[in-house]
Amino acid sequence: MVREGMRAGRGITLQQLRYFVEVAVEGSISAAADLMYVSQPTMSAALKDLEARTGCTLFTRSARGVTLTEDGSEFLGYARQVIEQAELLEQRYLGRPPSKRLLAVSAQHYSFVVDAFVRMVKATDADEYSFALRETRTWDIIEDVRTLRSELGVLYRNDFNRNVIDKLLRDSGLAFTPLFRATPHIFIARTNPLAERERVTLDDLVNAPRLTFDQGANNSFYFAEEILSTRSASRDIRVSDRATIFNLMIGLGGYTISTGIISDDLDPSIVAVPLEVDERIEIGWIGQSSIALTSQAQRFVAEMREVVAEFGVELLA
Repeated sequence: MVREGMRAGRGITLQQLRYFVEVAVEGSISAAADLMYVSQPTMSAALKDLEARTGCTLFTRSARGVTLTEDGSEFLGYARQVIEQAELLEQRYLGRPPSKRLLAVSAQHYSFVVDAFVRMVKATDADEYSFALRETRTWDIIEDVRTLRSELGVLYRNDFNRNVIDKLLRDSGLAFTPLFRATPHIFIARTNPLAERERVTLDDLVNAPRLTFDQGANNSFYFAEEILSTRSASRDIRVSDRATIFNLMIGLGGYTISTGIISDDLDPSIVAVPLEVDERIEIGWIGQSSIALTSQAQRFVAEMREVVAEFGVELLA
């Protein structure tokens, strides 16, 4: 049965699907054309023909680039699966090497994400790859995944922010898949006197600088990367990157609240100490509700699960 508006007798080509996926990732026809070594008019014509064949408007075009429509987001999931299957056939029966691997991830500032990303890159079987890891603000993580700038995002939710985060994800066509539930810890410098304690209380932290990640224009308590964001602090410092927050832990004796999972290989000067509070942190990944993860994204999720399991943390999914 031919969909209304679809041209009968003509099929969709693999090249069109590859063009489409590249444009969806880059958000720009000209940028995608450069990466695939074709002219912009050639790619534009191929995409217009693809839309004519499917009977769908797949992109919204503007002076700033292109974004996927609702139909385009659904189509992308199928296109990626077809391309992956075609590549597996070519590798198996034509002896072709694995194609260039692509994956973009947006995440809150978690060292286990970096550790998993490193493992994924080292394990890739492609001669060429193009990966991106963006440690960024909560709102931007959701926006990156909504617009498919990133295939998946990693963030947390708890009883305080759950309703707001879940509503925003639903409105954006995204779904949250839990990875693990963590007991809150403080991250502090190894030289901090509190580093010798088996656990600390909020009273122990009254005079220490509280370090939090700045959320920019969307600096709502609900988008804070740290729990207990509504609790006042006499000394409060907001930062924008993980290297800075670690330097301030060392230089000022500051702390931040996080999962307790920290890699000695990546962050040898920082330690985690349990915090006595009646809170839990649920960490998970977000992705498009209607689009299956690519095999590369599935590998990354598997690496995250393995890293977390090595810390003795029970996985949720």
